[in-house]
Amino acid sequence: MVHLVYCDNAGKKGEKVLDKILAKTKTMVVRGAAGRKIPHSRVFDGERLYFMEKGSALITATAIVKAVQNYVKLSDEEITNILADNQSKLNLTDKQKVRWHKKCLCLVEFENVEEIAPLAFEHQGNMDDWLIIEKIEDVVVGTSIPYDYKKSKF
Repeated sequence: MVHLVYCDNAGKKGEKVLDKILAKTKTMVVRGAAGRKIPHSRVFDGERLYFMEKGSALITATAIVKAVQNYVKLSDEEITNILADNQSKLNLTDKQKVRWHKKCLCLVEFENVEEIAPLAFEHQGNMDDWLIIEKIEDVVVGTSIPYDYKKSKF
């Protein structure tokens, strides 16, 4: 499977996630929620990530998953410690630390980041900020297929 990761690039310079990934000052992304949510326990070492800026409709970078940490039912102290222990890879702003202070966390470390020739993303309906797909062409203009969420169910 491959993964399409939306990167928040709004706000102040410090919150430009894709810029940090390309500069290699960020080598891990986090997703969290009150309960298990994609990509929790659905992303694995060796799989390919694709990155795009939210709102840009262009997929512009790729990387390989190096390691994954999945957590459930965390206490406030555990959340704070996990984010702090991984801060050198996450490179989170204070605002992002608050945003990702969630009881269920999925931390995805990656390597071999490369910029790619931009691929035009074909947005469909109510897509999440992390898509699990067979191949990137499934969501690219001209070769996309209807997205049905089957691969995103637990």
